[in-house]
Amino acid sequence: MTISIDATQEYLRSKLGLNLTKILEYQNKSIQEIIEAEAAQGNQAAIKLAADMFTNAALLIELFQLSDPTNKLIIMRQMTSAQLEKLLPMLEKNDLVQGLRYFTMDSLMKMLEKIPKEELVKVVFQMFSERQIIERMPEKQLDKVLTGTDMDKGLVLKNLKSIPETYLRQMIESITGQECEEANSAELINTISQFGDLDYKNALRNLDVTQKRNLTLMITSTDNKYYLNFDADAYTHLIARDREKEDTVKAMGVIKTEYLEKMLTNLPPDLLQVVCTQIDTEKFADALITKYPELLAKLIAG
Repeated sequence: MTISIDATQEYLRSKLGLNLTKILEYQNKSIQEIIEAEAAQGNQAAIKLAADMFTNAALLIELFQLSDPTNKLIIMRQMTSAQLEKLLPMLEKNDLVQGLRYFTMDSLMKMLEKIPKEELVKVVFQMFSERQIIERMPEKQLDKVLTGTDMDKGLVLKNLKSIPETYLRQMIESITGQECEEANSAELINTISQFGDLDYKNALRNLDVTQKRNLTLMITSTDNKYYLNFDADAYTHLIARDREKEDTVKAMGVIKTEYLEKMLTNLPPDLLQVVCTQIDTEKFADALITKYPELLAKLIAG
């Protein structure tokens, strides 16, 4: 295994005090071969370097010029996908978010559908107001929330007070098939409340769609937990239709780190390598020493 980092030879020349003759002699040698040769000749700097390079992170940073992302990438190309994935927790959250830019919009939507609904809703709230969400939701989604088994019937009836009487009458008439005789809003709502479960839910489904949106918004604004009852794909369709990828990636910054890391494992190895080059240099050097000593040995052996 060969690692081609030009600055390494210059570092060794300076560190070991090599003259021009030695530099030419070691031109095609590996790091390990150079250090071993010098150590055998009594070069104290080489002896110390041999002892330190598997334990000293600062030395590795200088030896491989790890502050340069290009040099990190050279090393990461020698790593397996599993090894790269273990580096992801070492990245800053902003770097994880930036890595999402390598995905297509379609891929981002598929991944958003797989994370916990709470996380998805947080992303949606970054891009849309509550009113915008409800205004853009398909009517079937509104029906799903309003008639869900966990919907608080008392909360629905309370907010029906804000619906004009005309529409309340229409709800009742759509179920009874007869002209509504109730005189005021309170009587109308009382009649709706006494419907059997099936008729009650059908009355809500039959509510004028504009009024249905108003009712849903009043309820979800009172208790945000009901946003979890909309289907995940309803949210992703909304995002894909009305927002650009740049806005979407930025909004995904509110997702918990653990889910961002899992998303990035879907990148092909060459792109995952690029993302991982943003890792803090000291953390990477320490990882080579503590987590990947066999890889470090191969890099040094050349």
